[in-house]
Amino acid sequence: MNHRLHLKFEQLERATEQLIASAEALGDDKTKAPAAGQWSAVQVVHHLLFIEGNIIQYVQKKVQADEALPKVSLFTRLRVQFVRLMLRLPGLKFKAPRGVATLTDTGEVPTLPEMRKTWEASRRQLERLLNEFPSRQLSRAVFPHPRSGRITIYQVMEHLVDHLLHHQQQMARITKALRPAGPVRTADAQA
Repeated sequence: MNHRLHLKFEQLERATEQLIASAEALGDDKTKAPAAGQWSAVQVVHHLLFIEGNIIQYVQKKVQADEALPKVSLFTRLRVQFVRLMLRLPGLKFKAPRGVATLTDTGEVPTLPEMRKTWEASRRQLERLLNEFPSRQLSRAVFPHPRSGRITIYQVMEHLVDHLLHHQQQMARITKALRPAGPVRTADAQA
C-alpha cells in the first residue's frame, strides 16, 4: 500500500473505533434521537457505513475496468480543499445528498453490533483495494464526489476521514443532549 494511503487508512481506523465506542457508550440511548428530525447515534453510524461501502464499491469497479481515468483539475483540487475546510468547521451542518438522508431517516437501521461486524468486513475490503491500487492511477480521478467533483484515491481517503470526523462532532452533540452534565458540586454548595 502506498505510504500516504496507509497513513490515511490508519487514521480512518482510529477515528472509526472512536466513533463506534462513543455510540456504544450511550447504552440504551444509542437509538434515541436527541430531538425530532435529528439522527440517533446508530443512525450516524449507519450513514457513515453506507457512504463508505458505496464509495468502496464504486472505486473497485473503476479500478477493475482498468480504463483511462481522467486527471484531476486544479479547480477540483481547490473545491476539495474547500469541502475539507467546511467539514472541519465545528457546528456546521450539511444536508446529506438526496437518497442518503432518506435511507438513514426512514430505513430500518441494523443494530450496532451488526454494523460493527459489517464495517469490519467493509474495512478489510477497503484495505485490499488500497493494497492492490495501481500506482499509475494514484493521480487519476476515481470517484465523483457530489460537491468536490472527480477526486483521486488519496482525496477519497481524506474525504472518508474528514466526513467521519465531521460526524464525530455530531456524535458529541448527541451525547451532550442525551447525557447532560449534572450540577457541579463545589465546597460552598456542600457547606
